Amino acid sequence: MARTPAGTPHDPRGKERFNEERAAYTVASAQPDLEAGVTAIRETVKTLKPKPGVYRMLDARGDVLYVGKARSLKARVANYTQVPALSSRLQRMVSQTRRMEIVTTNSEAEALLLEAQLIKRYRPPYNVLLRDDKSFPFILLRADHDFPRIQKHRGARRAKGNYYGPFASAGSVNTTINALQKLFLLRSCTDSFFANRDRPCLLYQIKRCSAPCTGRIDEAGYDALVKQAKDFLGGRSSAVQQDLEKQMAKAAADLDFETAAILRDRLRAATFIQGSQAINASGVGDADVFALAEKGGQIAVQAFFVRGGQNWGHRAFFPTHTQEVEADEVLARVLAQFYEEVPPPRTVLVDRELPEQELLVEAFCELAGHKVEISVPQRGDRRRLMEQASRNATEALDRRLAESGTKARLNRELAEFLELDEPPQRIEIYDNSHIQGSKAVGAMVVAGPEGFEKGQYRKFNIKSAQTNDDFGMMREVMGRRFRALAEIDRDDADPPPAPPASGRGARLDEPPGEASRSGVGRRGHEAIWPDLVLIDGGKGQMTAVRETLEELGIEDVPLIAIAKGPHHGREGREVFHFPDGREKTLPVNSPLLFHLQRLRDEVHRYVIGAHRAKRSRAITASPLDEIPGIGPSRKRALLLHFGTAGKVRAAALEDLQRAPGISAGVAQKVYDFYHASG
Repeated sequence: MARTPAGTPHDPRGKERFNEERAAYTVASAQPDLEAGVTAIRETVKTLKPKPGVYRMLDARGDVLYVGKARSLKARVANYTQVPALSSRLQRMVSQTRRMEIVTTNSEAEALLLEAQLIKRYRPPYNVLLRDDKSFPFILLRADHDFPRIQKHRGARRAKGNYYGPFASAGSVNTTINALQKLFLLRSCTDSFFANRDRPCLLYQIKRCSAPCTGRIDEAGYDALVKQAKDFLGGRSSAVQQDLEKQMAKAAADLDFETAAILRDRLRAATFIQGSQAINASGVGDADVFALAEKGGQIAVQAFFVRGGQNWGHRAFFPTHTQEVEADEVLARVLAQFYEEVPPPRTVLVDRELPEQELLVEAFCELAGHKVEISVPQRGDRRRLMEQASRNATEALDRRLAESGTKARLNRELAEFLELDEPPQRIEIYDNSHIQGSKAVGAMVVAGPEGFEKGQYRKFNIKSAQTNDDFGMMREVMGRRFRALAEIDRDDADPPPAPPASGRGARLDEPPGEASRSGVGRRGHEAIWPDLVLIDGGKGQMTAVRETLEELGIEDVPLIAIAKGPHHGREGREVFHFPDGREKTLPVNSPLLFHLQRLRDEVHRYVIGAHRAKRSRAITASPLDEIPGIGPSRKRALLLHFGTAGKVRAAALEDLQRAPGISAGVAQKVYDFYHASG
């Protein structure tokens, strides 16, 4: 019989019966669990001193439940033993706690920064989480070359140069860089491309680069362009425009109309950048603006990014795990986690006073290396900007609630159409891609209540099914996914059994709607069972998947296969195949059909991209890659000396030893690799 992760038989009796049993279980067992948690915390308190630091609460499996910071660890952690004073949310957390981990710091500000890092790393179910997996893009004007390059940058800021940002999206960065290239004619090519040019590239022809690679501009002239770019990005755009206007007027007066036309086009680029700012941020300088809206139990935080009086985009955040947490506390937690990755500007504008605001200022100053101010604007341009941010936050939350309502309705219709007990909270969609069996790749994408969970996607390099066998490839993918899941399930069956869970993904000792679907913990999303498996294919794929799961003893995972039907390639004629052989269709204009098509198209996109990447790597691979101990530099030396990999293979040992940079030992290794059978 298939088993749930809690170690109990899957319960098919429905949500109502489950809720009754869960309530009875909670009343009977909550008190002993709470006592065990309080005992574990008291044991930790005995070892603590009144010093600042960070504490982590862990459950019986060692998964992090909560990360907190304190000015006095001993006093703060001791508060959790005063059960009557705790909220119901914190009582649930204490009841799950079985041990704690402590890190002391030099100051409370340092503890605040460490807390934000650990929350981002562990994503605990009882912390307010800023759910945003994408790093923010910056514009980087490099300083490690005589002719600096302008480029988009994400991630750690290790390269030497000037960083401008953050921008709200990669699209806004790309648009700005394109306009900056027209405005300042700075190069965007790599250093290797730059070093190997003997004539200007296309960007010079379309007046988006000054071609320093071929000497069309000298170093002094290029430095002047770089200085103008720094002034413009640093907020002195008016001075740059005035200078360009003077140059254009002088060129026109000298009857140098070609130069005047170039300067005119550069001025238009400057006007485009400023005209694309949908939000008027003049007079604000460098600032981030945050406004919070709350409705229907959900929270939205709208952020505007202003640098040099220019709006560089805006983004709405929807933090999670905000139940029973005050709105001002949520905003403070969002700021702490946001600036864990992004350097704080000199001014942070918020729409309300924050708890521990002075501590946040101290921590941000330490992060930024300069003075940072957090303030609530009361009048003038800043107040108008905050009002606009507040309107945007409310509108973003309204859209979110409307989308959530639509998704919830689609999930209910999906459950009815596929004859499920309840709407699925985790849908896994599978497909594979190959060319005549070569470079085969399988893929899994995941859809949750709020859309695609891109951090939980997975690729499978097909190993056993190397022929043109779609069914065999699907068997391998499903076997690898669910065999590992079943092994984790058996491991988790060791703790004392809990009552039946509603769906495979739930654990009774986790708060509903939080940890049960969050995928947090040491095993992450790999340990979460799907509520529905959607397969791209027809009867053959369905049979392969069903038989694979039966061999693993898994019988209660809902399966459905989606095929394009009799008119292959025509959207809207999809046929849905059930494990028992039944088939269903949906009306051509059905919103549920569009939803299912979107799920299938996403796995198509992901698996085809993975397959193309694998093919590209194979095209650029060299036979020398197979020789153990031969790295890129030695491989390059051999190819430069002999010309081709075939000539390396045919070379005598003496010839290999004469190759520059190749020692006698390496030459022997290469020779033995190709002549071992001889």
